Amino acid sequence: MDPMVRVPVREQDAAERAANFEEVCLGYNEQEAMEEASRCLNCKNAQCVKGCPVSINIPAFIQQVKEGNFEEAYQIISESSALPAVCGRVCPQETQCEGKCIRGIKGEPVAIGKLERFVADWAREHNIKPKKAEAGNGHKVAVIGSGPAGLTCAGDLAKLGYDVTIFEALHEAGGVLIYGIPEFRLPKSKVVAAEVENVKSLGVKIETNVVIGKAVTIDELMEQEGFEAVFIGSGAGLPRFMGIPGEQAMGVFSANEFLTRNNLMKAFEEGYDTPIKAGRKVIVVGGGNVAMDAARTAKRLGAEVHVVYRRGEEELPARKEEVHHAKEEGIIFDLLQNPVEILVDENGAAKGCKIIKMELGEPDESGRRSPKEVPGSEYIMDADTIVMSLGTSPNPLISSTTKGLDINRRKCIVAEEETGATSKAGVYAGGDAVTGAATVILAMGAGKAAAKGIHEYLSGK
Repeated sequence: MDPMVRVPVREQDAAERAANFEEVCLGYNEQEAMEEASRCLNCKNAQCVKGCPVSINIPAFIQQVKEGNFEEAYQIISESSALPAVCGRVCPQETQCEGKCIRGIKGEPVAIGKLERFVADWAREHNIKPKKAEAGNGHKVAVIGSGPAGLTCAGDLAKLGYDVTIFEALHEAGGVLIYGIPEFRLPKSKVVAAEVENVKSLGVKIETNVVIGKAVTIDELMEQEGFEAVFIGSGAGLPRFMGIPGEQAMGVFSANEFLTRNNLMKAFEEGYDTPIKAGRKVIVVGGGNVAMDAARTAKRLGAEVHVVYRRGEEELPARKEEVHHAKEEGIIFDLLQNPVEILVDENGAAKGCKIIKMELGEPDESGRRSPKEVPGSEYIMDADTIVMSLGTSPNPLISSTTKGLDINRRKCIVAEEETGATSKAGVYAGGDAVTGAATVILAMGAGKAAAKGIHEYLSGK
């Protein structure tokens, strides 16, 4: 075995998986995991830990994998992370822990994400649970939203002995893990539901079908129901559109709706009441991870799929692994192109896009080169379905029904990065509700910081 090269991970064949919703990556077995773990240098000043938003003790858990002590490895990870089976699958490790791995300077970095996934899956299969608090401390905390930020905050507080209740607007817990990320990347019943159960095993209560701001307000939770602190982890579920002609036509979806109907409401399965007919040809507008999820879902629904993005391949914001998987599955990338109008038939249904070609000019404020239109380059691309994947922003319902809660011009809640504290005493926030749409692991990091902030606040009361 060459220590500079990582142990390859088995995957479903591209042609087969493009026609099913089963998980693409098959993960390591015990022998492969121990072999990959043996590549770790066990650095004293571990840079990988500095790259992890929830500060998992990576060398310690990998050392236990190397020795075959998988239960001990799981407990080490669980000290820092409430969702290891999720993070091992969807974290952008290449820019975080693995991006800092010393082994990666001369060879390939250790497959930290795949090892985390292996440990979490092994623990689930052997019914190993995270350790819970020995006794309660008498303090009640409410958590709004059961996505990665909310689950992390609730789990960390429960381990400290708090009486925690999560309020979830939808009928299933998991937030974006349930409605946003497709089954073939993150299995719902096998992985997400099990991670939610692990959080509940710590003593966390979850109430579903409760829309905070309508059923009950944050002020009422604190003033009438005895919650001493509240964490807002309600995400960013309000989709953005381009504002171009024809966008209101039938057959035009936000990526949010398209994915929610497939992931949460099982539109892809026979016999469900919420079908989506993707049709013969689908255009997905955007280049992020959500666009890749929408495109790969549409492909599995039987369509020819085009990703239309206004910048080039180097500027695609999606993870390289997601782009690679999409290309393997036959997704067509139409780069340096942008829709200017959606064409509508006599029945009010979308029938295609008028698209203009783009070229890259000078870098914008973020350092990315700004795209500009090439005059006279418009052409028509026909399509039955058009999916807009242009990002999301927070729903203003909570901020508009909570007294004294500051928001910024992007309608995001203003909160301290270190503690999650907002302008309202006892109310904390984190994740996409604060930053706008970002990654699962960054939301988890914010939930972790807020749990620490809430603990310090209530300990000092």
